[in-house]
Amino acid sequence: MSIRKRLILSNIAMILVPAALLLLAEMVLGYVLFVALNGNPQGDDLRVFVQFRFIAIALILILTNGLLTYFMSKSIINPISQLSTAAKKISEGNLEYSVQSDKKDELGELANTFETMRLKLKEADSKQKRYEQNRQELIASISHDLKTPLTSIKGYLKGIQDGVANTPEKLDRYMDTIYRTANDMDGLIDELFLYSKLDLNRETFHFEKIDVYTFFADFIDELAFNLEKEHGKAVFSANPEDTYIVEADREKLRRVVINIVQNSLKYIDKKQKEIQVNVTSEADRIVVEMKDNGSGIKEEDLPYIFESFYRTDVSRNSATGGSGLGLSIVKKIIHEHGGKIWAESQPGQGTSIYFTLKKVM
Repeated sequence: MSIRKRLILSNIAMILVPAALLLLAEMVLGYVLFVALNGNPQGDDLRVFVQFRFIAIALILILTNGLLTYFMSKSIINPISQLSTAAKKISEGNLEYSVQSDKKDELGELANTFETMRLKLKEADSKQKRYEQNRQELIASISHDLKTPLTSIKGYLKGIQDGVANTPEKLDRYMDTIYRTANDMDGLIDELFLYSKLDLNRETFHFEKIDVYTFFADFIDELAFNLEKEHGKAVFSANPEDTYIVEADREKLRRVVINIVQNSLKYIDKKQKEIQVNVTSEADRIVVEMKDNGSGIKEEDLPYIFESFYRTDVSRNSATGGSGLGLSIVKKIIHEHGGKIWAESQPGQGTSIYFTLKKVM
């Protein structure tokens, strides 16, 4: 029952209950004085009756109004007190204090709304802690990624200075190693710089009309050529009779595809690596599926793979290392294009990453 209805009924009860009790009291007093005790309705007995009636009225009014006020205020003050206690505990950082209520009045709804807020705060706090942990791991990982190649470059340069590279062949090998190592460092720094600009909405996008069919056909040809060296293959599937024109930033779209492919290749544990791209044209959008035959992603990790700094491989060995920003960059770029991105995976069978782009006519 709502508080408003309870207040109305309480006010009505404050009138009806005293009136009924007063009537009952008069009947009892009249019966005792004038029937049981054979009192005279005139004179002193009547005055006694009137005095007792006034006393009864006072007692009935005090008792009924006091009890009704007490129970009514208790039904309001207690839930408010519980909410006040919960607010204090939550403000102190205790997000486990529940105030869920089964009452159907306004205070019950307020308590359940407060409980929903508590659960959201708890979820946000959990995400923040996970984000902070991943950020700290990222800093440690970046420090390692930069420190290791720098040490390698310094070692090879020292070798050249000390004359260890005493033949043209050895010198060429040293210089080639230094170049590749510096190039890897440049790629990591470039990824971090791009992520920071996307995160701050300072990255410029140059949109143009792009035929997604042609875009992926060319990309898959290039990818298939590279995978052939590792006895792998890349497959492209789309209906050439459909239209696949979208408005996109070509370079950013290429970054999306490269990041997804690089992430997939790191986790393919089969002898023959396979990347399959399926493009589907719908009424108002293009759906792209990029599927691999890798180790797959655990169900508990799947909702978080597009989050900043998240890595399913906590060991971060040389084979599966990375900044943890690749798929986060992909998500930000796709969202800037007005599209959606999600993933489906089965451990041991592979992972499919889907994203959509708006179709233009």
